[in-house]
Amino acid sequence: MLNPRELIYETTLKQFFFRLNPENAHELSKNLLQMANSLPFVFPILEKLTTYESPRLRVNVAGIDFKNPLGMAAGFDKTGELYPFLARLGFGHVEIGTITGEEQPGNPKPRIFRYEKDSALVNRMGFNNPGCDKAYEMIVKQEKKIPRGINAGKTKLVPVENTIDDYVRTFKKLSSLGDYGVINISSPNTPGLRNFQEKDAFVALINGIKKGLGGKFLIPTFIKLAPDLDDSVIEELLDITLDFGLAGVILTNTTIDKKKISHYTSVEDGGISGVPVRKRSTDVIRLAFKKLKGRVPIIGVGGIDSGEAALEKIQAGASLFQIYTGYIYKGPLLPFSILEYLDKFMKRQGVVHISELVGTEVK
Repeated sequence: MLNPRELIYETTLKQFFFRLNPENAHELSKNLLQMANSLPFVFPILEKLTTYESPRLRVNVAGIDFKNPLGMAAGFDKTGELYPFLARLGFGHVEIGTITGEEQPGNPKPRIFRYEKDSALVNRMGFNNPGCDKAYEMIVKQEKKIPRGINAGKTKLVPVENTIDDYVRTFKKLSSLGDYGVINISSPNTPGLRNFQEKDAFVALINGIKKGLGGKFLIPTFIKLAPDLDDSVIEELLDITLDFGLAGVILTNTTIDKKKISHYTSVEDGGISGVPVRKRSTDVIRLAFKKLKGRVPIIGVGGIDSGEAALEKIQAGASLFQIYTGYIYKGPLLPFSILEYLDKFMKRQGVVHISELVGTEVK
């Protein structure tokens, strides 16, 4: 059953946006946010409707203070231009990107598809973004209100042998504007990118980026992994993550397993996000929490569209969590609903702080 806040979106804006193709709807929402920002009375109302605050929700992860554990996942704000608006809409952090060393247009359109019956999206956007230099010029002018993550990926046309230089270029350019960085090697939409999740390539990449940055990461840096890896491979990569001093892991990116969607034989190629990836993402988080034993934090992402789904990720071992597809389907009031649910749950259970819930369902 929809709560009143979700019902407002379901019966108004969603009906309009879902008549448009997903990329056009996203562009329109961006334009509406920019227009709302120019009207002095609109954003204060939006902030009040979307923001939920409680001392129980404040967390410190990787040495960074967050007003709450909920973030916007990479992929929603590919350019960084939406950060000033999202920072006022209830989130505890916003991860921008994926940003590449060079500007690129991404894959041909159409490249994002809704599967409403499954509350899922399939995207093959292909890291469309302005490149790190243009992104810097825009982002440096923004006021930073909440932690900003810099998600970096490989430029498609950059030869494989120059991959390390491409990541290093992005981190050198943008790290001063971010609170944490992300090495994205798990998108299925850049040819060969997921090959860097193979052990030897993974070691060479992480070691190369670290050396290229002068022997240490400029800001706390996470690695983002795919849900399609075997458990044994994930455990192996987690060991390497610890060896190279990464700040933590983000679990997980999209899946390419079409069988997770009903009528899968007609599903478009690309990364599947939303409810179909929820269980696997949570299973991977639980696996990682057992392996890492609290030595580095986990950011959980995948199929979070409710307070219950967020709690599931936390109890599986996530210290922070992120939404994206759930935001598309449930609307801008979702952050308030999720955080309110978590706070009320803690109050009922006599839990003083949300960190006490991390990993409590892992045996």
